[in-house]
Amino acid sequence: MRKTCLDMIHRLALTDSRVVYIGSDPSAGTLKQMAKDVPDRFIIEGIAEANLIGMAAGMAMDGLMPFVHTIATFLTRRCLEQVSIDVCLHDLPVRLVGNGGGLVYAPLGPTHTAIDDLALMSALPGMAVVACADADEMTRLMQASLSWPGPLYIRLGKGGDPVISKPGNGFEIGRAIPMREGSDVLLVSTGVMTGRALAAAEMLAADGIGCAVLHAHTVKPFDAAQTVALAQGKRLVASVEEHSRIGGLGAMVLDALAQAGPVPPTLRLALPDSFVHQYGSQDALLERFGLQPAGIAASIAQAIRKR
Repeated sequence: MRKTCLDMIHRLALTDSRVVYIGSDPSAGTLKQMAKDVPDRFIIEGIAEANLIGMAAGMAMDGLMPFVHTIATFLTRRCLEQVSIDVCLHDLPVRLVGNGGGLVYAPLGPTHTAIDDLALMSALPGMAVVACADADEMTRLMQASLSWPGPLYIRLGKGGDPVISKPGNGFEIGRAIPMREGSDVLLVSTGVMTGRALAAAEMLAADGIGCAVLHAHTVKPFDAAQTVALAQGKRLVASVEEHSRIGGLGAMVLDALAQAGPVPPTLRLALPDSFVHQYGSQDALLERFGLQPAGIAASIAQAIRKR
């Protein structure tokens, strides 16, 4: 997914003179060919994120479309005020590419685990927030990003995730994609958790529980209408995300349901409201917090049995 996103920046830059890449301490050789093809629109700024955002905002004011790329925690926490005031206040078409969303960098500890990025970015006025399911969907998002008028935060996964998206479903920022039908449960997921949600739905089907899956690749603006429509008649509405249970996808789902009327039974599957102090792989920590398919299925089945 990361490679696809960066390759797409290069491809877009070759056809759209607005596109600029600004990197903050990327790995050696990142977009080496882009640096040769369009050297005037390939910038490595260094580890100074507040300045990075100010640069991007200035470029956007002059008609460019900067894609700012660095580790998600540094791009959201370190320069939150600059993103808010420099970019969002002026509604500028800056694209923030957050590398390693969620628990991707769990081996490096709490400083690198982006468990609050969706909440931080969603709270900013005018900021759109997207987390793709796989590399193929990332290609469609990057193409769509050219016509998005305001700020955009793109959460990148680790890469190598199974391709579950389908070209026939299309891609539109702000429109969720139904991935599976089911009569008992609506499971709303985002990012790479959608693949795990689909696997959990298969497990639930074996237990006689029909689980619909809605892939909300856009956390903001959230597709409330489709969520509410698919929730009708369900015994349970569940959300699953690789993010703190505070302020992320689950909050969007609950808000949509509450605005529509009486809230059906709900379940929020997410990381706890705490720093992740454990070190290990992304998969190992997802397992620890019950966010692998078996854990998701078990939590939903337990919630259904209580109804």
